[in-house]
Amino acid sequence: MESLIVPILILAIVAAGVALAARAISRRSGAARPTATGPAAGPGDDAGRKAAAAQDQRELARQASARLSAEQHRRIYALIAQGQAVSAIKAYNQSTGQGLRAARDAVVALAAHPQPHQVEQPAQEPMPDVEGQPERFAYRYRAIASKGEITREVSSNMLNDEIYGRIRDMARNGNPEAAATALARHSDISPAEAREFIALLED
Repeated sequence: MESLIVPILILAIVAAGVALAARAISRRSGAARPTATGPAAGPGDDAGRKAAAAQDQRELARQASARLSAEQHRRIYALIAQGQAVSAIKAYNQSTGQGLRAARDAVVALAAHPQPHQVEQPAQEPMPDVEGQPERFAYRYRAIASKGEITREVSSNMLNDEIYGRIRDMARNGNPEAAATALARHSDISPAEAREFIALLED
């Protein structure tokens, strides 16, 4: 009988150790496991979300305004000012072709963040190349300028209607020196002769 006591005590000690180890592991796992709802949002997180939402709405208002012509912009803002939100949404929908939900969001953003109408500037045509070597054409182009009794003529195979038209526009738009430089580069006349010619185009 005594021979059985020692093995039984050993088994009891091992079982107790296993039970304690299992309990410790279970506690550690429970502490490490995140809750289903996650950490509660603090005041700073809430303020950050509100700032991001406001920025998104400002950008939406800017994009919405850019889709409108000046007349459409005036009409929609007049309806917003009169409190006619439904009419403003319909007007935006008809003006841009966007869906009613997108039109609603756009009008809400426009009301919250008023936008001035942005007038798109027409693209400037490139000026004649006065730095590089002008192209020579197979024909000679004649350009004539006159004022009163004074007449000047330039004949060159480095001019055509497009190049001469741009030079003339520069002269008439308040840039006579650049026009004279371009004319001299595209002809065989001197800079002084080019300035005399351009002076006849300025009016």
